[in-house]
Amino acid sequence: MAGRVLIAKPGLDGHDRGARMVARSLRDAGFEVAYTGIRHTPQQIAAQAAEFGSDLVGLSILSGAHMELVPRVMDALADQGLDTVPVAVGGIIPEHDRAALLEMGVVAIFGPGARTEDIRAAINAAIAAYKRGQA
Repeated sequence: MAGRVLIAKPGLDGHDRGARMVARSLRDAGFEVAYTGIRHTPQQIAAQAAEFGSDLVGLSILSGAHMELVPRVMDALADQGLDTVPVAVGGIIPEHDRAALLEMGVVAIFGPGARTEDIRAAINAAIAAYKRGQA
C-alpha cells in the first residue's frame, strides 16, 4: 500500500543527502513523496503536511536536536488537526532516546545504515495502520 509521505528537515541541520535518498527510494517504490528541503520550522512542516494530505511525516534529524524538534513537530501537526498522522524519524538518534521518541508516538526510527527496504516496509505498515484507523 503506497501513500503520501512528506519528508522534512526541521531545525538548522543542513545535511539532507539521507533524506533525499529516502525520498527517492520511496518514490521508486510507488509512494507519492514531497520533500520540504532544509531548515523548516515545525509549523512550516505541519502546514506542508496538511497541504499535501500526508499519510506519514518523515523527519530527518542529524543535528542531535531530535528530543526538542520531534515534540514540536508533533504539536504543530496536532494544531493542524493531523495528530493521528504517523511520524517516523531518521538520523543520528542515540539508543537511550529511542524509547522516549516511541512513547511520544513516533512509529519508526531509522539510524545510519538503515536499509531502504526496511524503511519502505515500516513506512508502508505505518500508513496501512493509519488508513485502517481512518475507515
